[in-house]
Amino acid sequence: MKGTASSSARSYISKSDDEWSIALSAFTEAIKNYSADKGSFLSFAELVIRRRMIDFMRSKSRYAPEISVNPSLFNTDSKDEEEYSMQSEIAKKISIVDDNAIKMEITLINEVFSDYGFSFMDLAECSPKSKKTKKSCAKAVAYLIKTPILTSKIKIKKQLPLNIIEKNTKIPRKLLERHRKYIIAAVEIMSGEYPNLAGYMEYIRQELKDESSNS
Repeated sequence: MKGTASSSARSYISKSDDEWSIALSAFTEAIKNYSADKGSFLSFAELVIRRRMIDFMRSKSRYAPEISVNPSLFNTDSKDEEEYSMQSEIAKKISIVDDNAIKMEITLINEVFSDYGFSFMDLAECSPKSKKTKKSCAKAVAYLIKTPILTSKIKIKKQLPLNIIEKNTKIPRKLLERHRKYIIAAVEIMSGEYPNLAGYMEYIRQELKDESSNS
């Protein structure tokens, strides 16, 4: 528990710190709200602790200077090599700016991505480019988010269930493999406590709305 709290706060936490009290409260919350369909209790408790730590850190940093993140980092139609290179530079700049809400989210999500073997910086290279591919990726992400048991398995096993996605969405396996990192990243961001980052995935949110209205 202390490890999760320290990791989320990006600093060592002792039992005299406010963060420790928040972690204890979050652990108690996890015990009260846990059920078998949420997967491993430890994974669920870690998620709750991270969420509460994010809320606390966000409240501390609400007066920090704001920066804008170019939506093209996640959501681009361009095939131009120069602009593509620019997206990578945007990601680099984001990673070194002063502390603020969005940098905090990037730092936290980077820890999540590391368990899958990639980083936030990789998104600039694996994001879908064409509208058709974006639509397919959004469809895959929406399917996973609307199927909690699969989302839970992804987070536990750190693998994308390619066969199941292909079978239920009719999306070509090659496309899923090519954009595996992006799909995983989008699922983690859209199903977690990352409102600033999720704001740059408008076409995925639209896909979720479309599926809800059609169901």
